[in-house]
Amino acid sequence: MIVCVAVVGHQNNPLYIQSFTEADDALKLHHIVHCSLDVVDEKVNNPKKSGPPLNETFLGLLYPTENYKVYGYLTNTKVKFIMVTTDLDVRDADVRNFFRRFHTAYVDAVSNPFHVPGKKIASRVFAERVGTLVKSYGLRSEV
Repeated sequence: MIVCVAVVGHQNNPLYIQSFTEADDALKLHHIVHCSLDVVDEKVNNPKKSGPPLNETFLGLLYPTENYKVYGYLTNTKVKFIMVTTDLDVRDADVRNFFRRFHTAYVDAVSNPFHVPGKKIASRVFAERVGTLVKSYGLRSEV
C-alpha cells in the first residue's frame, strides 16, 4: 500500500507531498521523503558509485527502512517523484507504471496556465488524480 507520494522540484523544494495514513505518521513520512533526496542526488551525481549509468528516469528502490520501501523517479527537468510504500514484495513493473501515470498527472497539472512554475501544486484536480492513482495501485497489487 502506498502511504506517501511527493513531487520535489529541481532545487529540492517540495512542490507536492501527500500522505495517505493517520496524521501521526505524516511527519515521519515527510522526513523519509526528505532523506531520500540525498540518495537521489547520489544516484544522479555519482553514477559510477551507485551502479549502472542513469539512462532512464526510473531510479528504482532508493532505500528500504524497517517498515517502508522508498522508490524514486526523475524527470528530464530534474523534478523528483518519491513514493513510500509498506509493501515488501513490490514488482518494479508496477512501480514504473505508477510513476508513468503520476508523471502524466503532474504534466497536466503544471500545464495549467494559472500554475506558477516552481511553486507548490495546489490543484484540487491533481490531488484527486493522485488519490485515484494511489487507490488503484493498492487494489492492483493485492490481486
